[in-house]
Amino acid sequence: MAAAAAIFYAMSKPVVAIVGRPNVGKSALFNRLVGHRKAIVESTPGVTRDRLYGPTVWRGREFSVIDTGGMTWPAKAPLQEQVLQQAERAVQDADVVLFLVEARSGLLPEDREVGERLRAPRRPVLLVVNKVDEPGASTPPEFYELGWGDPVVISALHGLGINDLLDQVVALLPESDPEAPGAPAIQVAIVGRPNVGKSSLVNAMLGDERVIVDEAPGTTRDAIDTPFTRGEQHFVLVDTAGLRRKARIDQPLERYGAMRSLQAVDRADVVVLVLDASAPPVEQDQEIARYTQEQGRALVLAVNKWDVVSATPQPRAQLLTPIRAAMRFVDYATIVYTSVTRGWGIQILMDRVVEASAAHDRRIATGPLNRAIELAETAHQPSANRAGRQLKIFYATQPATKPPMIVVFVNDPELVTVNYRRYLEGRLRETFDFHGTPIRLTFRPRERSAARR
Repeated sequence: MAAAAAIFYAMSKPVVAIVGRPNVGKSALFNRLVGHRKAIVESTPGVTRDRLYGPTVWRGREFSVIDTGGMTWPAKAPLQEQVLQQAERAVQDADVVLFLVEARSGLLPEDREVGERLRAPRRPVLLVVNKVDEPGASTPPEFYELGWGDPVVISALHGLGINDLLDQVVALLPESDPEAPGAPAIQVAIVGRPNVGKSSLVNAMLGDERVIVDEAPGTTRDAIDTPFTRGEQHFVLVDTAGLRRKARIDQPLERYGAMRSLQAVDRADVVVLVLDASAPPVEQDQEIARYTQEQGRALVLAVNKWDVVSATPQPRAQLLTPIRAAMRFVDYATIVYTSVTRGWGIQILMDRVVEASAAHDRRIATGPLNRAIELAETAHQPSANRAGRQLKIFYATQPATKPPMIVVFVNDPELVTVNYRRYLEGRLRETFDFHGTPIRLTFRPRERSAARR
């Protein structure tokens, strides 16, 4: 893709990849190494599909860990082929490979196949025997046949042998490059209903086939973090599982994926809500936008698959109107029209994400803030209520960002009408370019000490 020249992965930290056949405990080991439950763990083989990254540190050395899908040859379906390709890419990116097998089933032909395939990339490989749950248990002798030296015996579930494993990993890691200068990484969560093109859009933003794309809904099962850099700005893109209505979620795996999607919103700076251009927004789109607003996250609406409804990348009024109407409660969100197949709107989307992130973190000094409030009040005086009382604004301050929180001190907060609140918010948004972010506008009575002064 054309974007690939300007976008590249931020891999300044060493990388450790966990690989092996399905159901040997790769995700359980990944969670153990990164220190929390980030990857989905199920007894069903094939749960992990994409590469999942997580940071960790041991004895002062920081590095990234990659969880991968089970490696099996030959792939029996296109989706399995993509899972295999992602695992092979992880091996290519890795500085150290953890080749995971498991003691309970013993050495299987699939393990031998993985072991042989790992010889070609010429990476340091540690053979790790998982599910040895008795302290001090010896290594099953058949695993020496793989020819990868002395295995490291662990129990990812119970934490046995993990310290020894980490010691050996750190001993093999190359020296870390110094962190590239620049602004902190912007956390961007890509969310939406199933099959609206989230994963394809993530790959287009990255300029690389980083996450698995398939026509079947539910292909993405976990929140997939991908760090990368565009120019001097660092990002972490989070591809998420599709969010359906709660009443339609009946499988534990999907419930966990939905929970991880919402958690991705919780930790994001900017949320990109992907809409399907071929139909107006539906109730579930509104629910996702409402949740994003409640969490105080900046919001960009990506109307994807635009090539299905338009021959050009330009917006069309008749299509914009129903989108704005359905999303009027988040009218601060920017709308971008995208098409992955045509390459439309991808760079514009990245620009709007950066702008929304800047607005989300914008702090206004007290002087300019109060001048803007005074001008707004002069231009439109609040009306008196039925008792003849009128709202009086004394001063304002901004105590917090992400999202911007503005506290306005008045004579009586009960006198603030919904319309006047909206008016003030609109004036502040225009004056200080708060486009793309919600504003927490709070009215409080002026303190008595200030009133006496």
